Amino acid sequence: MTGPAIVALTQTGADLARRIHAALPGSRVHGLDPRVFGADVEFVDTAAHLRELFAAGTPIIGICAAGILIRVLAQHLSDKTREPPVLAVAEDGRAVVPLLGGHHGANELARAIADALGITAAVTTAGDVSLGLALDAPPRGWRVGNPKAAKTVTATLLAGEPVSLKVEAGDAGWLTRRHTFAAAAPVSIVVTDFDVGGDDATLVLHPPTLAIGIGSERGIAAAELEALIRDTLKSHDLSPRAVACLATLDLKEDETAMHEVAETLGVPLRFFAAETLAAETPRLKTPSAAVERAVGVAGVAEAAALAATGTGGRLVVPKVKSARATCAIARAAGNIDAENVGRARGRLSIVGIGPGDAAFRTPRAEAAIRDAEDVVGYALYLDLVRDLTGGKALHESRLGEESARVRIALDLAATGRNVALVSSGDAGVYGLAALAFELIDRGENPAWRRLDVRVHPGVSALLAAAARAGAPLGHDFCAISLSDLLTARPAIERRLAAAAQGDFVVALYNPASTQRRDLLARARDILLAHRKPDTPVVLARNLAREGEAIEIETLAGDWLDQVDMLTVVLIGSTETRLVQLGDEIRVYTPRGYGTKPGGGSGT
Repeated sequence: MTGPAIVALTQTGADLARRIHAALPGSRVHGLDPRVFGADVEFVDTAAHLRELFAAGTPIIGICAAGILIRVLAQHLSDKTREPPVLAVAEDGRAVVPLLGGHHGANELARAIADALGITAAVTTAGDVSLGLALDAPPRGWRVGNPKAAKTVTATLLAGEPVSLKVEAGDAGWLTRRHTFAAAAPVSIVVTDFDVGGDDATLVLHPPTLAIGIGSERGIAAAELEALIRDTLKSHDLSPRAVACLATLDLKEDETAMHEVAETLGVPLRFFAAETLAAETPRLKTPSAAVERAVGVAGVAEAAALAATGTGGRLVVPKVKSARATCAIARAAGNIDAENVGRARGRLSIVGIGPGDAAFRTPRAEAAIRDAEDVVGYALYLDLVRDLTGGKALHESRLGEESARVRIALDLAATGRNVALVSSGDAGVYGLAALAFELIDRGENPAWRRLDVRVHPGVSALLAAAARAGAPLGHDFCAISLSDLLTARPAIERRLAAAAQGDFVVALYNPASTQRRDLLARARDILLAHRKPDTPVVLARNLAREGEAIEIETLAGDWLDQVDMLTVVLIGSTETRLVQLGDEIRVYTPRGYGTKPGGGSGT
């Protein structure tokens, strides 16, 4: 399911939408233009936008009267099993009502919104209200074998008539704690991990009791592994819906096929250290000396399945082989909480947070921080994202400790944590992304190479500065750092000379510090040798932060003393010009569209 669209029709509604957005990872604020400012997505036709969202299967949270949503969407209702959740939230934040899809995410969303706003969700579905449960939306990990029967069973329970319950596997306490079931009745619930059919009067529920241990050769195709798992389940009459997780040795964290198969099956993939799997050796049915010599474990598939099901688990399917893979299946004595089995693959998200203001952050960057368990960064940058880090472990470091900071993030991720490493601007532009890959490349810790490393772009300082000033980067440009801490001064001067000769617009990063100011003067002299004295220069200081200042100078002007480490300097090319807009001056570099017939761009 895609992230919810929080639809605001007024600025007051948008303010409330932002509060809800903070509580719902992956959500985006949609605002009616021109009434709403600062929305992630803008629209001009409310009815058309709502219909498009609904048709696309996007959950809708409307900050508006319920009647608006009902009138717009009523004629498009056809199949409640396929329609996305739709909720109405009062603009004053006093009520949240699931209108559609109660058992398909709307009730859950309503409760999350209610918790964030300090109110009570107006859940109206009969099962939730009268029975305290929803048979077609069982607890996490449980699956429904035949959803249509849930309606019959729920109606029977609501009518006070008897329903029988047969529990063949797992712990069905969420049912038995709420109701007393008959020993026999025409309408029944069967809880089983076998692949059995039901009818309209027999609801089949599958508890999360099975763990499938897997092993493979390096580079196996996902199709082979998936076929082995499905064939093994089918040949033993076990239901794929009862599989709680796939499990394997931690050396396989970066095995792409395993992740693809887990996603296809809709279950998590969990990992165990070799020592943990080695402890399961006495319980293995088919130990292998060859496997033990190769990876230090006498049997990966069987050991992983048993480790995932705990001390009360037992093998129900010993190791089965295909050409390049193995699998084994174990059944737990109770329910498997997959999130607490072994550990997940470690994830490191290297996130660019832009220049500082939340309006400059991308939705993807925000989602990566919200999803993380740990957030690592320079103290100032962590302060800039405090609105996203509630309840997370924060790991602060000082300026100048970049290598140590990245190692902390990599080590945390290597324990199976979901870690966000934050960097100002864009993480890949003079940020921490390159350093992270460099440390991984050095081979300091082999476990780092098995991590899921993702880079989420941010608004770089040069882009933010250019936007504030106009469009100085309208033609070819380059970025050069004047810090000689990591780059030798002769190399910096060579790059400046090349940029000057090539007539690039030049963005200068780290232009000057308290002790290092002469290189900025040298950079100006190098550029002046190829450009006119009145070439526009943009000085952008404290971008999107308190004290922001944008100054437009000329290359030969007296501006060197205004520059510090919080300033980005943009120096125009020979084509860069100024334009007067009212009482403001803007800078732009034409690309040459105006000289082409018709002004065509090809972009």
